[in-house]
Amino acid sequence: MHGGKYHGAMRSLGRRPEGTRLERIRASPRWAGERFRNLHPILPGLRDGNAPMPTLREFLCGGERRVPPGPLPAVSPLDTWLKPPGSGLRVTWLGHSTVLIEIDGLRVLTDPVWGPRASPSRFIGPKRFQPVPVSLRALPPIDLVVVSHDHYDHLDYPTIRQLRKRAVPFVTSLGVGSHLQAWGVGAERIVELDWWESYTLPNADLTVTAAPSQHFSGRTIKTRSTTLWSSLVIRSPRHAVFFSGDTGLTTEYQLIRDRLGPFDLTMLEVGAWHPAWGDMHLGPENALKAHALLGGGAFLPIHWGTFALAMHAWDQPAEVLLSLGPTAGAQLLMPRLGEAVEPSHGRDLEPWWRTERPQRAHPLRDTLTAAALPKSIAVPMD
Repeated sequence: MHGGKYHGAMRSLGRRPEGTRLERIRASPRWAGERFRNLHPILPGLRDGNAPMPTLREFLCGGERRVPPGPLPAVSPLDTWLKPPGSGLRVTWLGHSTVLIEIDGLRVLTDPVWGPRASPSRFIGPKRFQPVPVSLRALPPIDLVVVSHDHYDHLDYPTIRQLRKRAVPFVTSLGVGSHLQAWGVGAERIVELDWWESYTLPNADLTVTAAPSQHFSGRTIKTRSTTLWSSLVIRSPRHAVFFSGDTGLTTEYQLIRDRLGPFDLTMLEVGAWHPAWGDMHLGPENALKAHALLGGGAFLPIHWGTFALAMHAWDQPAEVLLSLGPTAGAQLLMPRLGEAVEPSHGRDLEPWWRTERPQRAHPLRDTLTAAALPKSIAVPMD
């Protein structure tokens, strides 16, 4: 890369925390001298021969059906957004972990990613399957943006550069504000939380609380776990929503339920998981266990159907949930991309993701970047 392309990629790497931000990080109970740590160590994956660690070649070129055969069904939510939800709570899954939450008259946007790749580069790295169903410019006024951690598929440089033009506050985990500020978001609009800390939106009855998750962070190998990762609870007087960010299965979910529940809706990651990577991600089976620990209720699967970030088939998380969810007693919400749904309104499950069209090619350059490899090779992106 040369000139503007090079500098754009370098800017997308973000900036290390410094000054008072770094002092606050070092005062966190989660700080372990050089980096943040999980409450429980991430246990190794199943390395008994049934789930060997994928090689670099396998991760680059292996796996079957890692992308859909064609564009997925999607709808525009713009007309629906013109009318307030009758129940007071409505969510619109826009792809991966990006969800627009309408909660008692306010709009909260989670982990916004509109960029074409989950990568520091516009030219290489995992390419999204298709555009977001609605453009950033067409979004209605947003009251709050929440960012769980700084991996590329959750904190997207081109998206933040667009959102900075809106007078919207950002709530995120400790240290992540250094990236936001480097990309032009004013310091006065950034709130960084340690676990169990809360922020209340001024002149509005809406509170965001950071809660434990089991993951890691970093936009380069050298910055691994130098910023915090969190799950987030969004609560109004009438409703509460749990947003997992990225996480493995942890007993802290029961504590989260006891301290911050009950929840009208849980949004849990289900994709980009491999058994050899250990418990840094949930996968669909563990997501159902986490959902039970959180107290049940409506469950919106996220972190799937957008990027090829693991070896499994792109629709495997959805098929497993469709098979196991009813037996587990989960009230699954699995809307199409852009389809606004109210958790209190019951709806039948429909496998809209199934299709018979031919498989698309999966070019090598669309798979990943060096900073996005599994931890045995480099650093996972998500």
